[in-house]
Amino acid sequence: MSDTYNVLLSGDISPYADREAVIIAFAKMAHIDEQKAQSIFASAPIAIKKNVNQQTAVKFLQALEKIGAVATLDPPLPTTADPDSGSSTTTPADSDPVQASSVSKYARPAEAATTDTTALEAAPEPPPVSAPENASVGTNDIIQRNGPGLDFQIEGRPDYAFLTIRIPAFETLKVEASSMATMDTHIKMKTKLRGGFGRFLSGESIFINEFTADGGPAEIGIAPGSPGDMMHLYLADQTVYLQNSAFVASTMGVAIESKWQGLTKGFFSGESLFLIRAQGTGDLWFNTYGALIEIDVEEDYVVDTGNIVAFTEGLEYSISKVGGYKSLFFSGEGFVCRFKGKGKVWIQTRGVAAFAWWAHLYRPVQNRG
Repeated sequence: MSDTYNVLLSGDISPYADREAVIIAFAKMAHIDEQKAQSIFASAPIAIKKNVNQQTAVKFLQALEKIGAVATLDPPLPTTADPDSGSSTTTPADSDPVQASSVSKYARPAEAATTDTTALEAAPEPPPVSAPENASVGTNDIIQRNGPGLDFQIEGRPDYAFLTIRIPAFETLKVEASSMATMDTHIKMKTKLRGGFGRFLSGESIFINEFTADGGPAEIGIAPGSPGDMMHLYLADQTVYLQNSAFVASTMGVAIESKWQGLTKGFFSGESLFLIRAQGTGDLWFNTYGALIEIDVEEDYVVDTGNIVAFTEGLEYSISKVGGYKSLFFSGEGFVCRFKGKGKVWIQTRGVAAFAWWAHLYRPVQNRG
């Protein structure tokens, strides 16, 4: 019998509930914004609380059930045999029995992932949120467990994100140079050259570190150089493009290389001549300067070049001038990136160049007499 449990959010919604209303209710219960709540549901199945006692775990299940979210426990609650019927029943301590979800915690069935919009329009509103006593849900507690890829935890969001990754025995993780903050003693590190001249011109380190869990599973803590948030993606034979300083870490199945974006796009945008192309199958982590916002692009979308963090393959992009030449040379609002097509763009709420421009106004100036 397990003494501790992990509360797993499946990402599915109870039949009576509206998905948007459930996400809003979850955001209120977790004391997070709706954007983060949507990201959590999109990343499900995911653990929203780990290593809690049975009573607390059951309270979490009941609170999630009230708002219409489907969740399970890992490990499942202990069962006891019914001497009269010969069947087994789940008996949580000091609480009412909780109906276990029929949705597998390891994979979401296709039929469960689809929604009937007609039924949702007619569905009643879920009951008001009632968080269990002494139970809190926060982004620091979230750890990816049941989907493909490595277990990880992101703490300190969204200002100073700190990433902890569990590396299975004898597996290797690629990490941006100078980003490792902590690691277990049996992790072995090698430094390798990646991307050659392209990475040198891009302004990022031409080196990348490889950390191998030698002899057993191990944990590594990663702290990017810039203050801000962090994002995890699991690529399934997919490609994502990152701005030159956004890469944090990836598993070995993801190839990290620099991509020439041309003199016109690079030089006139004021950004690097190179992007980072992350391609393959595996985990990818990248960071931002400031908070992170995910945008679904359906047709056309415009983003300031200093706020772009990443975007998916398939989106066409071009650099164009906004405003006149006065704004180009004096306001810092010279160029924007115009995306066209269908895909995702991740932006950061602050830009390094914009912050430097703002801080420059307050620099101490020595009087010359």
